[in-house]
Formats: sequence, structure tokens, C-alpha cells
Amino acid sequence: MKPSQEMNISVVWCLLVLAFAVKILFSLTTHYFIVEDGGERSVCVTFGFFFFVKAMVILIVTESYLEFGLESGFSNFSESAMQFLEKQGLESRGPVSKLTFKLFLAVLCSLIGAFLTFPGLRLAQMHLDALNLATEKITQTLLHINFLAPLLMVLLWVKPITKDYIMNPPLGKESVPLMSEDTFETMRLWIIILLCALRLAMMRSHLQAYLNLAQKCMDQMKKEAGRISTIDLQKMVARVFYYLCVIALQYVAPLVMVLHTTLLLKTLGNYSWGIYPESNSDTAVENNPLPSSLYSESPSVNGKMKVTVVQITMALGSLKNIFTPLLFRGLLSFLTWWIAACLFSTSLFGLFYHQYLTVA
Repeated sequence: MKPSQEMNISVVWCLLVLAFAVKILFSLTTHYFIVEDGGERSVCVTFGFFFFVKAMVILIVTESYLEFGLESGFSNFSESAMQFLEKQGLESRGPVSKLTFKLFLAVLCSLIGAFLTFPGLRLAQMHLDALNLATEKITQTLLHINFLAPLLMVLLWVKPITKDYIMNPPLGKESVPLMSEDTFETMRLWIIILLCALRLAMMRSHLQAYLNLAQKCMDQMKKEAGRISTIDLQKMVARVFYYLCVIALQYVAPLVMVLHTTLLLKTLGNYSWGIYPESNSDTAVENNPLPSSLYSESPSVNGKMKVTVVQITMALGSLKNIFTPLLFRGLLSFLTWWIAACLFSTSLFGLFYHQYLTVA
């Protein structure tokens, strides 16, 4: 078996990290539903329905504006699945219709949007507090870039804004492409990785801005009339520090989701980290027949184990023919774009809320 035909174990680790990140966000969101007081439950439900409608609208947009590749990926998946079922002697029009596929994606997107609601709102508050604490111009610039990072990720898949101008820039009468399509895909992956690294580097400033809420509460209480016991004052300050773990998870979990969906997009989509990718001539799965020597051997235990291993390998090869890189490119590109879009939408709403709707 060639190395290109072996299973990449990094895919398993990326899926596990994604599962843990989603599980953490799910646990935090369910906590808002358990608490009776407060309007967190209504906020999550409202944003969930909003993102469901938004996902339905986005899935209608043609590939000439948002180049995810979902249409071509789903068509390739349906054709491969139909061919596989025909080889098995089964008649089918396809595993699932396009409407059902998009409806399932819309429900998944609404759940992701509901999970990212409070991380985005909290990020907006920490961004404002971090800007007030920052004294250097370069730190303020990095904070602004960090806040706009999800928007930059979203624009990377808007074809008229990025791909058309980069690959075919209007330079007079002649159109000279600056790079190939493979190079553009690689550059897009690297930009997302660098923006994720920037967000991780600015984590300390945001967490420090949150911790300064205790000092802000103390300053606010000095302006108010009345008395408060020392124990209540200590509880109020300690509550900020106890909640720091939740704030750190809300800051890191969306970052981990974007990063690992990008890594999965690179691996399962057969992309390359090189600016000038090499030809992927060896990435195709070869359906070689089973060696005849395996059947000519005596039915020993060792021979049966070899036959079982080869049969499993052939079954995995058939799955690779169904779940092609074209499908993974469309699906993972859309999920990466959607996570960034949800995070920026909730952060923008949080910025407007904390800037204009709250009383200082």
C-alpha cells in the first residue's frame, strides 16, 4: 500500500479536538437554559433562529459570489454513492436529496450560531476594555485587526472581492493572473492560520481586560451611596476571578474550531502548505484487486488475518471513492466560513450593545 493510501491519523485528532470544543460550548449553552433568572435563554433561542434563516439565505447564494464548492461537492458525492450502490446491486436515486442536505446544514449552522452567541458578545466587551487599557499604538492596531479577523476570513471566500481581483487583476487591457488557483487556496489557508495565531497572541490582553472588571466594580461602588459588608465585597470580587475559566473557554473554543476545520480542509481537501503545490498524482485511490496469493494459501490463522486486513482496506477504499476531496472541500470550506461569520456577527452585535445600549 502506498503512503498516500494510508489513513492520516491527524484527521482523527482534529475530529476529537473539534468534538471536545463543541461539547464545551454545548455545556456552557445548556447552563444558560438551566438558570431560571436572566434572559440568556431567550438570547440563545433568538440568535439560533436568526442564524437558521441566515444559513438558508447563504445556501441559496450561487457559487459565483461565495465559492464554497458545495454544489459540485454534493453532485460528486451523489454520483459516487449511486455508482457504489449500483455495484452492490441496489437501485437508488441518491443517498439524500439536495433539499434535505441543505436543510440539515441549516440546522447545524443554527446550532453553531447559538453556541457562539455568548462567546461573541463577551469578546466584544473584552475588546472595548482592552482598547481602553492599551497605551501603545501597535497594541491598539493589533486589537483592531484581531477583532476584524473573522471578517477577513469571511471575505476570503467572497469571489468578487478576493479571488477575482487577485487571480485576474484589472491591469489595463491585459489580464495577467498573479497566482494559480492552487496557490490562492494555499494562501487562504495560511492567512487563516496567521489570524488564529494573532488571536491566540492577544488572549492575554483580553483576559486581563476581563479581570479589570473587579476594579471597575469597586470604582463604581465608591460613587454610590450606602454600605456593603466586607464579605459581600469579597464575594463580588471573587466572582470575577472564578468566572475567568469560562471566559477563557469562550475565547479559545471558537479559535480552536476555526483552526481545526482549516486543518481538516487542508488534509481532506488534498491541499498543500507550499505556495507552489506539487502535483497530486499519487493521491488517487487505486482499487487494486486482492492478491491471488491470499486465496491460494492454506486457511491458516495468519492467512485469514491477511484476508481480513485486505478486505477492510478495500472497504475503506470504497468509502474514499464516495467521500471524495471535492465533497470535503465544499463542506469544510462552508463550515470554516460559517464559524467565522457567526463569531463576527455576534461580536459586532455585542460591540453595538456595549457601546451604545448599556449605561456606563
